[in-house]
Amino acid sequence: MAEVISAIDAVDVRFPTSLSLDGSDAMNPEPDYSAAYVTIRTSDGDEGYGLAFTVGRGNDVEVAAVRALVPLVVGMPVADALADLGAFSRRLTGDSQLRWLGPDKGAIHMAAAAIVNAAWDLRARREGKPVWRLLAEMAPEELVDLVDFRYLQDALTRDEALDILRRAEPGRAARQAELLESGFPAYTTTPGWLGYSPEKLAALAREAVEDGFTQIKLKVGADLAEDVRRMRLARDVVGPDIRIAIDANQAWGVGQAIEWLRPLAEFDPYWIEEPTSPDDVLGHAAIRRAVAPIKVATGEHTHNAVMFKQLLQAEAIDILQLDASRVAGVTENIAILLLAAKFGVPVCPHAGGVGLCEMVQHLSMFDFVAVSGTQADRVIEYVDHLHEHFVDPVRIERGRYLAPREPGLGARLHAESVARYRFPDGPVWQRDPAVVA
Repeated sequence: MAEVISAIDAVDVRFPTSLSLDGSDAMNPEPDYSAAYVTIRTSDGDEGYGLAFTVGRGNDVEVAAVRALVPLVVGMPVADALADLGAFSRRLTGDSQLRWLGPDKGAIHMAAAAIVNAAWDLRARREGKPVWRLLAEMAPEELVDLVDFRYLQDALTRDEALDILRRAEPGRAARQAELLESGFPAYTTTPGWLGYSPEKLAALAREAVEDGFTQIKLKVGADLAEDVRRMRLARDVVGPDIRIAIDANQAWGVGQAIEWLRPLAEFDPYWIEEPTSPDDVLGHAAIRRAVAPIKVATGEHTHNAVMFKQLLQAEAIDILQLDASRVAGVTENIAILLLAAKFGVPVCPHAGGVGLCEMVQHLSMFDFVAVSGTQADRVIEYVDHLHEHFVDPVRIERGRYLAPREPGLGARLHAESVARYRFPDGPVWQRDPAVVA
């Protein structure tokens, strides 16, 4: 009997981060970092792990969306699924009735991401490689075959994508060795959550510099006078040579964003992240023209590769911030990395939530080895919480991500963490989380 995908399990896992205000920002004042946690199981007993990140209420909707997709792939021969993960992804995103809920956006698209990421994790485990290395060692032709160019070819053709990958081929081995030796640059958002006191902000910013980070990020957008005070404090603590990025988490309209940034410009912010609605391509372009030399960054809520295409075509962003589970997982992110390379825009991924650091590092490392071929002005976000729940957590040294060496994508949670934080019946949620967090 051929090995088949025998089951896909989805579990609602939530962490009560609202108690300490970890993750707090102008639009999410009390988030509980959560995940629709997915396990692909095969009839031969193999497993792959993936997840979609959410922030509390609504994670049950995400789990339901995953379960709605399960019948599309359970029973598929594993060999067929893993041999063509482009077709596997399109099977999940192309179902005519479920696609209606997007198309290619929202909870149903993120559910596809969780399953697609678990399939990549399964393939990498079977090949004994971390996902970044699996991708970086694939032939250019195999990589472009993963990409659906239907809506992209006015900006990026298959031949152009092949040229990008072929130009990077000669230096792959040297860059892989460099990555294994010295890792990939990181920046930290740990000091900057909006609910933190000035004392905590200052202490964590100072600690970040001591730990080797050359960039930190602060949340802004709730109170202008407070933002000025926090920026002044952070700049005084870290000095003139450390980059400070700021993140409004979509709090402003276009004109408001431009006006709000004028008094903050004194403190030399490196980029402004999500200054307005993530869907407003032309609004981002207007803000970018008005606030230069402050860079404009966005992407964590950008639904799909088509929206990234438009942001790039409109010259609306300086920094592209792809996310591991907002679009349809590893497969669609390959297309986004190729688009960024075509337009010459640095990729600095969104991370920080449950498992995002663990997963997205693979995409940046693949980009360095096999796509863009550079780390210039590229950094991966890092937030120092919840990593202890993962079997293969990220490793940071002197402000740099160390390249994963274990097989897979890094999304596997410890079984005891899943049991403890499962919603609503895990022990953390059966009594006051303040007692057991």
